Amino acid sequence: MAHAHHHPTTATGRRLVLSMAITFAFVVAEAFTGYLSHSLALVSDAGHNFADALALFFAWYGVWIARRPSTQRHTFGYHRVGILAALVNAVSLVVIALLIFWEAAGRLGNPRTVHSTPMIVVALIAIAMNTVISLWLRGDAAHDLNVRSAYLHMVGDAISAAGVVVAGLLVAFTRTSIADSIVSILIGVLILWSSWGILQESVNVLLESIPKGMDLAVVEQTIAGVAGVLAVHDLHVWTIGSGIIACSCHVTVGEQSIRSGQDVLRAVNEELEHHFGISHSTIQVEVEGCDPDDMYCIARAIRHEPALRHRH
Repeated sequence: MAHAHHHPTTATGRRLVLSMAITFAFVVAEAFTGYLSHSLALVSDAGHNFADALALFFAWYGVWIARRPSTQRHTFGYHRVGILAALVNAVSLVVIALLIFWEAAGRLGNPRTVHSTPMIVVALIAIAMNTVISLWLRGDAAHDLNVRSAYLHMVGDAISAAGVVVAGLLVAFTRTSIADSIVSILIGVLILWSSWGILQESVNVLLESIPKGMDLAVVEQTIAGVAGVLAVHDLHVWTIGSGIIACSCHVTVGEQSIRSGQDVLRAVNEELEHHFGISHSTIQVEVEGCDPDDMYCIARAIRHEPALRHRH
């Protein structure tokens, strides 16, 4: 049976490269403007944008390498690279948030004069840039953890840029720079919040946990409900990469012909793919009450017929 894996397209890769180039150029301009205007909020947002550029780079690399075919050494291909990229992106966000907290705390105790006009102008440009890039990535972000990590970076930065605009307006009208530090802290909190989900999900994939939102008891009940299956044990479900879920298990059946055993295996595979999107399944059949010395026992026959047990 054919597999229905989703892979980000070549167009996605091109959009990531273009987004990365635009973001890197903007980071330089924003950081320089923030330095001249003494705005920590603007420099913080530049740091967030720099993390966005790195996120886009790792996302592009993950998309590119995931399309490489599997080898004798890497039999599942390179899909885990995208998960590693998502993890690196999430950790980089946490580090940036901590640096922002450290600098903001220092600024609260030693305020500096902040120029509001450059803050507002550059932040408005950042909002427009991040919104456009977010829209470019939105489609693939729905089903690819790697692209979703980059997408959340861009959405989070559009929101943090809006915070910089608010800080600039407060500085302009109140003539006090404390708003700059407070908004910087809020940006740091936003960064931590946006990174947590990606960090948690990528770690779960690397630990080969059950996919998010899936109930193993329901998977077991679904397999056990297939006609001819008497029991299920040694059930394992894990994620190989974004959109690629694997399953292995042992099922017990009654004594029957090999053709009937094939029908049971086919039905189990179809149920797993239809209900849970499990596209790689390895199922071992065990026969209840089978005599180990019986030459025609289905368990012995299937043990020498890998095509009945594996669907790759």
